[in-house]
Amino acid sequence: MGKITIVGLGAGDMSQLPMGVYQLLQSNQPIYLRTKLHPVVTQLAEEGLIMASFDAIYEQNQQFDGVYEQVVKELLQLAEQQDIIYAVPGHPMVAEKTVQLLLKEQQQITVEIAGGQSFLDDFFTAVKIDPIEGFQLLDALALNGDQLQMSQHLIIMQVFDAFVASDVKLLLTEKYPDDHQVALVHEAGSANEVVEWKPLYEIDRMEGVHNLTSLYVPPLPLDERTTEFATLQSYMDEITGPTGDIWIREQNNQSLVPYLEEETAELIAAIEKDDIDNMVEELGDILMQVMYHASIGEKEGMFTFEEMLATLNKKLRRRHPHVFDGVTINSIAELDQLWQKIKETEKRKHQ
Repeated sequence: MGKITIVGLGAGDMSQLPMGVYQLLQSNQPIYLRTKLHPVVTQLAEEGLIMASFDAIYEQNQQFDGVYEQVVKELLQLAEQQDIIYAVPGHPMVAEKTVQLLLKEQQQITVEIAGGQSFLDDFFTAVKIDPIEGFQLLDALALNGDQLQMSQHLIIMQVFDAFVASDVKLLLTEKYPDDHQVALVHEAGSANEVVEWKPLYEIDRMEGVHNLTSLYVPPLPLDERTTEFATLQSYMDEITGPTGDIWIREQNNQSLVPYLEEETAELIAAIEKDDIDNMVEELGDILMQVMYHASIGEKEGMFTFEEMLATLNKKLRRRHPHVFDGVTINSIAELDQLWQKIKETEKRKHQ
């Protein structure tokens, strides 16, 4: 079994390619590219370097599911015969799934990371931000709205084309204003660098394939982050703090009980009337009461908000093995038996 040496081709042209990586590419070892769609590949080919790519795997698969696994499978087969070089865009350790999959195979093959230059430094320069303020690096092909931290600089990689950009736009507009100014950054740090500032709703108006394009989304001010739970926590900290609302400072858990009962009754009434708008408001009012009680618990040293969350999360995880652990449930009756068993186990632990 041979060795796979992984190198990064940088985010742009040859000017970004480290000398050590360039010398390694000239060492006469077989070179395999995740994709040949990269400026450095074009320049190396002009110098006479012979390289093979895995672009055919992308072309044979309409979806990205399974593409990276197939690339890794073929790399392992190739490395059975001899040492090879595997070249990827950017830096091997920055958002490169094939590299992570290869590293998991180190019990059967030697994998060495030889370096490269990440696009991040040039990206920060292109959009003129300081990463010390906090940033997120996410993959456009695996984007999850629950991941988004609107208080941080957001960088979304692999915005390849209009279809990917459209999916990203639809997800972002659930949290960000349609006209929020964002930037599509093409080939950061290279001679061909282009930074396109535009409103969020226009990001999918692109043509062709853009292999080295990422999206920059600036953070939102606190008062515009209305869909974040962290905003609620921030407001509640101010309202219940020493210089906050006079009324809530005079309350305790017992004095707030009538308000919780009142809000619950109003929610029930909204549900019975099928009044959706009112349900949204009343659910918010009940959450406000929960936050009040949690704040008082913290202020009086009884418990912390984090303890409350931890207790709930552990209970949800523990009481749903049929959701998280593959336990088979075929009926409500079986589910009830499972729950009773779990509750009995919990009861014995607390005795």
